[in-house]
Formats: sequence, structure tokens, C-alpha cells
Amino acid sequence: MQNFIQQSLNGITYAGLLFLLGSGFTLIFGLMRIVNLTHGATYLLGGYFGYITMQATHNFALALIAGMASMAVFGVLLERGLLRSLRGRPIPELLLTMGVAFIMGDLALAAFGGNPVSVHMPGILDQSSQLGRITYPNSRFLILGVAVLVALMLYLLLGRTRAGAMIRAGVDNREMVSALGIDINRLFTAVFILGTVLAGLAGVLGASLLTLYPGADSEILTFALVVVIVGGLGSLKGAVVGSLVVGLLDNYGKAYFPDLAYFSLFAPMVLILLWRPQGLFGKAGN
Repeated sequence: MQNFIQQSLNGITYAGLLFLLGSGFTLIFGLMRIVNLTHGATYLLGGYFGYITMQATHNFALALIAGMASMAVFGVLLERGLLRSLRGRPIPELLLTMGVAFIMGDLALAAFGGNPVSVHMPGILDQSSQLGRITYPNSRFLILGVAVLVALMLYLLLGRTRAGAMIRAGVDNREMVSALGIDINRLFTAVFILGTVLAGLAGVLGASLLTLYPGADSEILTFALVVVIVGGLGSLKGAVVGSLVVGLLDNYGKAYFPDLAYFSLFAPMVLILLWRPQGLFGKAGN
């Protein structure tokens, strides 16, 4: 029983990291319909920028800021410099972002080498707390807390603000929103930047929970895709539930069925999609 509780906590805190990554992905891919395969590489490079900042300053807050700010700049360059001319053309978007992801992966390998690196949180965050008979790392609680805070902020932004209403309206009818005098290109750029900032944040936090290494970008992108597809394209609630499903199934599978770890994750995904092709909270026709 104690081991089950431990694995459940691991799954929930891992789900927090997946939500940070998946929420950014659902903004870009699910909500804006931009096929952005650089999201995993954004996670990796954001983590690396956080790592080198932590090494230089020993300040975890600055590491978080560096990871987010660097990926915000990358988001501007990618969306305005490369993707804007391909808007509404999924296959060219797919090929372009795939190529950029390969380039980013090679640059990361050349700059940081092939050895895994990690970010060690300072002070009490690098210690553990006692939960009954279980000793659990404080760093995982921080990741979960950040994920909950981001979920609340995104809920308020998308569901309770004028900007959120404009974003939803722009996705449904771009021409109508432009006719109302709203700069839809600037609005979509802001949403794209928010998605890359969340990926950078996830990269720095993920460097403390997991490690950074060549290939981590494609692995984490696979999980982000599963989160968005299972939860439903463009659904914040779906990103939350999808993250929990993926995080728990992944940890249970690796702990109890290590030889069938991927089967225990992807088989339920297939069943969910057979039952609801649009995902748990996606709209039919998406």
C-alpha cells in the first residue's frame, strides 16, 4: 500500500510537469491549430538555459526566468519569422517545425554535449518532507504547486477575460475578429509566446525532476502529444485530465509492469480515442 501511494504521488507530480508542457502545446496546437513540433526542443533548450544560469548564479529564480525569457524570444522569432507565412497550411508547418526541432537538437548537443545534466533546487527545495511513513522530495511539491497556479491563471485568462474571448473568437473566425479592428496577428503571436514560455518553464523544472540529455526533447514531445490528444484539442480541462491520466499510467506501468510500460500507457489511449476520437473534452469535429 505504501508503495502504491508513493507511485501515485510520483504520477501526480509528474502530471504537473506534463501539464506545464501540455498546456503550452494545447494553446499552440490545440487552440491555434499550429502544428508545432519544436515544442519538445523548446522544453529542452529552456531547460539548458536554466541550467547554465543556475551554474553561473546559483539562483533558481533567475534560472526559471532565463528558461522562460529565452524561449519567449525564440517564440517571437519562430512565429513571426518562419510560421506566419505558412499560417493555415498544416503540412508545411509540420515539415518546417520538424526541421527546426532537428536543428535545435543538434545545436543543443554541440553546445552542451551528450552527458545528462540536471538542475539542483536550492535550500529546503532540495530536501524532503515526511508524509506519514513516506519521505517525499519538496522539489516535486513545488512542481505540482506551480502547475496548479498556472492552471488557475490560464483558466482566468481564457475563460474570464476579454483577451481570452478574443483568442477564442479569432480561432473560430479570424476574418470577423480582424474586421472588428483587433490585430489578430499580434494576438496570436502573444498566445504563441505564452506557449513557448510555458515550455521553457517546464524545461527548467523538468531538469530538476528528470534530466536533460540529447533525445529528451522527442521523448517529452511524445507525452505532450498524448496529453493533448487524450484530453482534447484546445481544452484546458482536457490538458489537466490528460496530464493526470498520462502521468499516473506512466508511473504505474514503469513500477508494476516495466516490460509493458509503453503498452500500459498507449493501450488506454487507443481505447479512449476509439470511444471518443475528439478526446475526453474535445469538441466533435475538431
